[in-house]
Order: sequence, then C-alpha cells, then structure tokens
Amino acid sequence: MMNGFVRRLLRFMVSLLAIIVYPLTFFVNIKRTRKCPPPVNPILFKSATTLTMMIRNKEITSEEIVAAYIERCKEVNPYVNAIVEPRYEAAIREARSIDKMIASTDKSAEELAKEYPLLGLPMTVKESIAVEGMSNDCGTVYPYRNPAKSDAAIIKLARAAGAIPIAVTNTPQLCMNWETYNNVLGLTTNPYDQQRTTGGSSGGEAALISSAASVMGVGSDIAGSLRLPPMFTGIFGHKPTPKLWSVAGHVPDCLDPDFEEYFTLGPIARYAEDLSLLLKVLKQPGAPDVPFDKPVDITKLKFYYMEGDGSNVSNSIGSDVKNAMNRAKSYIKNTYNIEVQELKIKNIEHMWEIGIRVLLNIRDVRNIYTDPENREKWISMWPDVLKKMFGLSNHNFLCVAYGPLKKFFDALPKSYYKNLLTIFDEIKSKFEKALSDNAVLLFPTFPYPAHKHYRIYYKFLNCGYLTIFSALGLPVTACPIELTNKGLPVGIQIVANKCNDHLTIAVAKEFEKAFGGWVPPNKELEGYIKTA
Repeated sequence: MMNGFVRRLLRFMVSLLAIIVYPLTFFVNIKRTRKCPPPVNPILFKSATTLTMMIRNKEITSEEIVAAYIERCKEVNPYVNAIVEPRYEAAIREARSIDKMIASTDKSAEELAKEYPLLGLPMTVKESIAVEGMSNDCGTVYPYRNPAKSDAAIIKLARAAGAIPIAVTNTPQLCMNWETYNNVLGLTTNPYDQQRTTGGSSGGEAALISSAASVMGVGSDIAGSLRLPPMFTGIFGHKPTPKLWSVAGHVPDCLDPDFEEYFTLGPIARYAEDLSLLLKVLKQPGAPDVPFDKPVDITKLKFYYMEGDGSNVSNSIGSDVKNAMNRAKSYIKNTYNIEVQELKIKNIEHMWEIGIRVLLNIRDVRNIYTDPENREKWISMWPDVLKKMFGLSNHNFLCVAYGPLKKFFDALPKSYYKNLLTIFDEIKSKFEKALSDNAVLLFPTFPYPAHKHYRIYYKFLNCGYLTIFSALGLPVTACPIELTNKGLPVGIQIVANKCNDHLTIAVAKEFEKAFGGWVPPNKELEGYIKTA
C-alpha cells in the first residue's frame, strides 16, 4: 500500500505547485467582476414537478415556460458561458405542438401524467450526451462539425415523456477535469462569482440550472461530476445506483464490460423532488429495482457521518464545510432525536489510492489516443505529449496526461493491485453491512466551497472525497446546505447502499425543507419573487 512517506511526498509536491499556480490564477481571474443577474420571472421559481402539473391542468402553456427559460438562457449565458449550442426555435415549435395536443385531447390530467410525466418541460443536456442534430464533440476541437446522429437512450425516454431539450451545455474535453474548460467554448464561470469555478465535468449544466436558466438537466459521473458542480453552485445532483440509467449515447464511451459499475448518468435540478421524477422516468428497461415511490420514515433511519477518508493525501475539511456538516447533524439530532454516529471503516485510508487505481484500471475508454481503426489499440501518444509541451496541441492538459498516467499504472506489478483489491473488497463489505437498507451517510463533497478558476491543478488530490463512492458504486445525492459569508454555496453528499437512492433523496428533501435549498445567485442585486 502507499506508505506514509509517499503520501507526504505527494502533499509536498502539490504544495510546491500551489506556489506557482496560486499567483497566476489571481491575475487571470482579476477582471472577472461582472455579477450574473438574479431571476425575477415567477415561472423560474417553480419546480419541474409543479410546472408539468400546471401544464396538464391547463394553468400554463408549455410555450410560456419554454419561452421563459429561453429568455433566461439568453440573459445569463454572457455571464456564465455554459451553452455550447441552443435549439431555441425547435424547442418553441415542439412546445406549441404539445399545447395543441393538450387543447384538443380528451384525456384527463391524470391520464396525461401517466403517459407523459415530463409533459411540456424544457431541459438542458450535458454536451457529452447525444441530442440528435446537436453538438456532441465533448469539448474536442475538430476541423468539421459532426453533430449527434441520434438521441442518447435517456434523451429518447425524456422526449417520449414529453420533455423538450433547449440546449446542450459545456464540459471539459472528454469530461476529463474538475474544471469546466475546453479549447472550443472556453471557460464556464460560477453564477455566484465569475472568478470561481463551477467544478466539472457537468459544470455547464450546473451553472445554467443554478442561475435559473434551466429547470432540470442530465449529466454524467465517474469521478464526481454529478456531485462537485452541484456543491459549487448550490443545487441538487444525484449519482444513481449503477445501471439505473442507460449510458448509451455518451461520449466518451467504453468497451470494458465493468464500465457501468463505475460510470453513471444522472439528474441535476434546483429542487430535490425533481430528482425522483427524472430518475423514475429515465430508468432503463431491466434497471435495478429502486422503490422511489416507497414512503421514507426519517425516524426509522440510521444516520452516520464521516469527515473524510483519512488518507493524509486529501486536505481536511475547512470551517465552511465543517459548519455545513455540523448543521446537518444538529438538525437530525434536534428534530428527530437521532444521534448521527461517526462511521469508522477499517483501512479506509487506502480508499484514495484504491479509487484512483480502480478507475484508471478501466480498459478501452475512448480517449485522444484511441486508434480510430481499432478501439482496443492506441496510436503513439508521444507526438501529442510533445505538442502540448510546446503549446501546439488543441487538446486539454488532462486529456494529454491521461495517456502517460494510464501507462504508468498499467506497468505497476499486478500483485500490488491484487493486494489493493483484497482490501477494497473488505471495505465494500463493511460499507454494505453498516448501511444495510435503513441508513444514510453524511460525507463532505469537497474540503472547501468553489475556488478560483484553475486552482484545481493544486487541489486535485482532494478528488478522493468523490472517487471513493464512484469506486464503491454507491448512490449519492449532492445536497446544498447553506451559503458562506462570501455568498458561496456549501453542500454535502448523502450516501446509501445500492438500490437505496430513495433514502438519500428523502433526506435531501428534508434538508431542503430545513435549510431552504437553492438560493438564487446575487439576489441582493434586486428584489426577487419566490412563488414555489
């Protein structure tokens, strides 16, 4: 296992890197001072669940809602730079078609709800998930436009349920970063502070939803992409139980049969109730059985907490995150008289390394070195490495670095990896036993609120807060708790055993009710209206 000396060496090297990166990021961010305007249209303050009910009951038209969100997209995108490609005109046409169908049908609102549970709702989609006719290059520079030829599996289900895609949103190249930047669209900024990151790789979705320019969206997660951006932008995201949603139609894809044990697609929303709605509607045939409609009695749950993985590689949580954790624990204790117990797992300090190794051991993930003629082979990686060193590459740093990093880990002794897997199996068994079917775990998402752009390059060791649950394959809900004194969102992860997604979402709803959930960005700029 990685010994204490190596762990300390990693921390030391990252500290040296911070000395270089910190002042540079100060200067490159200094001019980003504009504030994203807060929403004022009452439509933008209603949940997707409420809006589709209003559409079915003829209290509002789909066109009114779609038009309101398109207008908001146009208003905020100059501030956040989250939209890769819009489809506004097509979305309006589809909304009008739905309104005509509702006006002419003799079906009741209940019948429409059963047949079209997302009827008339606008949605946004991470660019890595295929929407027919829209950009699907996942932040990669190409000399030609190659739009998606068909919808991804979950987009087909969303359309069949009545949803209307209005835009695809920004992602780092091939989803390989916790900062949403690429050489096609550039940098996506945080609606609460332009100088700060939205995280990645679902950062475009998070920025748009958080700024009330989208009511619901879908993203992907293999190392925290449905959890870190919601944490940094004050909204909800959910990494589902593996294989609940189909991953067909995602870029990059993978030939490894174990890929879907770690990689998932999932929902992002401003309101917790919309997570359940989307998870139920978009689950694939033959998906694991998750009882989303089963009532959850909070008083019957066990609550655990952990403040990190004990690796000594990641930073300890800062005061803002500790306050959020304590506030969540205190609420459960004071409201339900349930003691939130610290969960202690033997050998948990090895999960940082295990998580990285397990994810890097996935074979045949499409990347910039994949041979187009043979998916199981790579072209030579050194030309791209050299181009990057001389500033001549169109590929982002982490996409280039993935090749040498993967080759390095693949070259390590197999016996070493087998020893790691033995410990990993023991840890998985202990988590499964502790959580059972009636417990949730409160866990930090990241040690701090959103940092300034590009500082992830010396904070990347904190990925262990996210990769631990990717490797374990557990469902996680990212839940906002509060704003800091600087007005930045802080949230936590709510974790449960596989097929217990309904428990994490029920607790997220409870915290939303207790602490207020999403707070509009920069609401102090003008009066705002809240009607839902």
